[in-house]
Amino acid sequence: MHKTINSIEFRKMVLVGAKSLEANRAKVDALNVFPVPDGDTGTNMSLTMQSCVKELTACGSNAFMEVCDSVSKGALKGARGNSGVILSQILRGICAVVRECGADVDVKTFAKAMESGAKVAYGAVSVPKEGTILTVIRMMSEHAVKIASKKKTFEEFFEAVNAEGDKALALTPELLPVLKKAGVVDSGGMGLMTIFKGFEAALKGEEVVAEVEMEAQTEQNNDFGDNSDIINLDLGEIQFAYCTEFFIINLKKSTTLSDIDRLRERLMDLGDSVICIGDLELVKVHVHTNTPGVALTYALELGELDRPKIENMLEQNRQLRAKREAEKKEMGMLAVCAGNGLSDIFKDLSVDYVIKGGQTMNPSASDIAQAAQKVNAEHIFVFPNNKNITLAAEQAKSLVENRTLHVIPTKNVPQGFAAALEFNPECSAEENKTNMIHALDNVKAGQVTHAVRNTTMNGFTIKEGDVIGLDDKKILAKSETEDETVLKLIARMKEDFHLVFTLYSGEDVKEEAAAALCEQIAEKYPDCDVDYHSGGQPVYSYILSLE
Repeated sequence: MHKTINSIEFRKMVLVGAKSLEANRAKVDALNVFPVPDGDTGTNMSLTMQSCVKELTACGSNAFMEVCDSVSKGALKGARGNSGVILSQILRGICAVVRECGADVDVKTFAKAMESGAKVAYGAVSVPKEGTILTVIRMMSEHAVKIASKKKTFEEFFEAVNAEGDKALALTPELLPVLKKAGVVDSGGMGLMTIFKGFEAALKGEEVVAEVEMEAQTEQNNDFGDNSDIINLDLGEIQFAYCTEFFIINLKKSTTLSDIDRLRERLMDLGDSVICIGDLELVKVHVHTNTPGVALTYALELGELDRPKIENMLEQNRQLRAKREAEKKEMGMLAVCAGNGLSDIFKDLSVDYVIKGGQTMNPSASDIAQAAQKVNAEHIFVFPNNKNITLAAEQAKSLVENRTLHVIPTKNVPQGFAAALEFNPECSAEENKTNMIHALDNVKAGQVTHAVRNTTMNGFTIKEGDVIGLDDKKILAKSETEDETVLKLIARMKEDFHLVFTLYSGEDVKEEAAAALCEQIAEKYPDCDVDYHSGGQPVYSYILSLE
């Protein structure tokens, strides 16, 4: 356990943080939802960290001062895009405190270093925006200072700080509407968390995790689908056409820090997304503007230009629109369900997007419409899988743009599976819709759950806690155990043509219990095929499908 860290351990933290981010670079890239990002966030941040690694490798000293200066210099030199630049400032602020610590750094000092990193990062951005990497580092640093006196080791400290960072990351969609619309968290914040979890792994001697959770965890709409290709978002209009980046080197002897501040102010008059950071040795500039030549001219008053880069964001926008339109397919599918296991089955059936919802948690028409916007298809078949969601799905038709929704009136998940199985990309949308609706008649579904109140219904006297079995219309069975209720429910539902039974176990059912129940059913109905899957759904202990 580490009560303090030395420069060698700090060096290792940076190296493992860089490795962790590189391992997850594509995952972070996939979270980009803005019209024309300045490159990809994960790539930009990873290249920034790789530049730190390069400078560290070239640093022959293990003194904290030299190690920290290498990290700061490498981050500034390698910073790409807004996310990379902000990351470089976070590292710069941390290193500014750590470099003065002599041989060792304790938890309280590192907490102050994180506080410094947040402050420097906020100061580097002309108009700080919450819901981004800035929010994540601010909340982490505030928590770090608060708990520093209570955490005796760095391992405990990073566990607590990273837990707070995860909470901050989960909040970003609530602070930035475009993230909430896309159903993802901020990509820069995710990149930062990946690095800090690398720091923690380095101190614990753990292997770097190659996967990171990237979806917004909200109660209303958790996306079980793959967000790696979020498309069809409103690209908006480009106000400033040219993304302009450059370094200022060999600054004139007459140049002062006030001149750098004045340059930042002049750039803000030219456009937006202004970052102007550095010192009298090196200045990094980024601005979105319609007059890049003027920006370069202002900079020449301070020193020489190095590595200028000007990108036409209007053309990037046109290319992105054209690419998305070219990749648009004729038909797609969207399903509503609760439970990771059920969601996985829908994905295996080529359903493009899955919204979390069902009994007790019905998504709104807006939720369904927003999810449909992410399916890159002209015609989208929607499986509500609950009679209480069908109307909202119908209302969503008027909320979507450039696509047509076809609501298949599935009342339960087994009907949704049957409908998805009927999808044929070679058939027209109308033919698929007809085939899907006809498929619903071939499936009979039941659910087993626990009664939540005393009542008399469908000929049963029900007490709170009783295990009850239902179809889509009424209660068909009651018992004190789930197994007995399932058997009674099948006996009431089964017709002669039903030859296949499938059970989907809920989140509280152990696999052994589901397997044993299947054996009982198979013994009672030897002429039928019986199978089970872990559905992971709440509310219902079992969902039954009879075909």
